[in-house]
Amino acid sequence: MIEGADIGSLRITRSTFSSVRVESTPATIRQSETRDKLAVTIKLSGTSSCGQFGRQASVGPGEMVIMDRASPSMRLTAGMSQSLLLEIPRERFEVVLGSAQLYSALTIGADIASTTLVNTFLNELLRVRSVLTPDAAARMSEIGVDLIVASIAERLAKEVPRPLHGTVVVQRAKAYVEAHLSDPTLDPPQLAAATGVSLRRLQELFHERGQYISDWIWHRRLESAAKRLADPGCAHLPIGPIAYGCGFANQAHFSRRFKDRFGMAPSAFRQRADQADPRP
Repeated sequence: MIEGADIGSLRITRSTFSSVRVESTPATIRQSETRDKLAVTIKLSGTSSCGQFGRQASVGPGEMVIMDRASPSMRLTAGMSQSLLLEIPRERFEVVLGSAQLYSALTIGADIASTTLVNTFLNELLRVRSVLTPDAAARMSEIGVDLIVASIAERLAKEVPRPLHGTVVVQRAKAYVEAHLSDPTLDPPQLAAATGVSLRRLQELFHERGQYISDWIWHRRLESAAKRLADPGCAHLPIGPIAYGCGFANQAHFSRRFKDRFGMAPSAFRQRADQADPRP
């Protein structure tokens, strides 16, 4: 049995099935239209095993696993099982967490608090979807993705070999930024405290990657604002609320930074995006 629901930008599929083996091969991947997606599976009941990039994972109730649609994989389920499946653009993950090879076929356990939160949130979202306005559904779907990203980041931070520790700290910091873009008080000291390292150490880790913490925060705020300005679903929102929702304290500051980044005022950017939209 397969039940699907569209909530904002997410399509959530609840599937119930008995024993099944699924393989993605290079031939089937070439024919697929989902190569730009990562598949997120949240196990509700039963157990499954899966493999990708030489890693094997066993997934039980309350646990989560990510699979890359663009690479060969295998999934085996024995006995009756129920899962939630979401397919999310890979860029939503990789801009924060790095290459999908780092976390594909990695069991994200139910012992991680954020995994439990993801499970609860998505099930409640399915329950109330019929009473959500389109705007609320869009926002809730974004929150769901942010929670999944945070859960992966938390899992990557567990028992990490020392050479990879710096990379994981930066990934966790970027995931925190992504989940708190709307907070105008977010700054490097707050980010360092949230990731559990000193500000100096976090600055060093960003510098090693040719980045500055403040620049990254402003970059993500501006990119998020540009995405919303170009989204037809946000066309009814004034520019001010969009700016505030991306963490800018006032509209004048937002307009200056936006023009420096994109070469035009927010209103002109929105107008150009409207003209480029092929939909009637």
